[in-house]
Amino acid sequence: MSIRETAITALQNRLALSLALRNPPPKLLRNETVPQRLPPCGLVVLRDGETVEETPILSPLSWQIEHRAVVEVVAASTTPLDALLVEIGAAITADRTLGGTVEWAQPGAPSFDDVETEGAATARAAAIPVTLVFTVAGSPLA
Repeated sequence: MSIRETAITALQNRLALSLALRNPPPKLLRNETVPQRLPPCGLVVLRDGETVEETPILSPLSWQIEHRAVVEVVAASTTPLDALLVEIGAAITADRTLGGTVEWAQPGAPSFDDVETEGAATARAAAIPVTLVFTVAGSPLA
């Protein structure tokens, strides 16, 4: 498994652990389309995102990678959405190395949108960019 995949999986596990403490917990998905029906306690979708910067480090050759994953959050209204955003931010900042899999994890400011869901009024959504910084040996693909 690549270090990039390990980092994204660690982020997913960190979110799952934190959100599992909510009663009831929101549904957590990875790289899936948002379902037509919104779960009553909200929805969190982790998108793998993309590498935004590769910096070579010489002798021995390694690469410092900045990878930006996106955490999409959908809730029925602004209040539960805000609570989920605060909780996600706290989960990431509580362990910025994600158990030692990255050198640094940094959540960014969310962007907001309204989304249509089946059988409900317009829901609120937010997308949080999460920058994962890690170093790989030899190739950025490692």
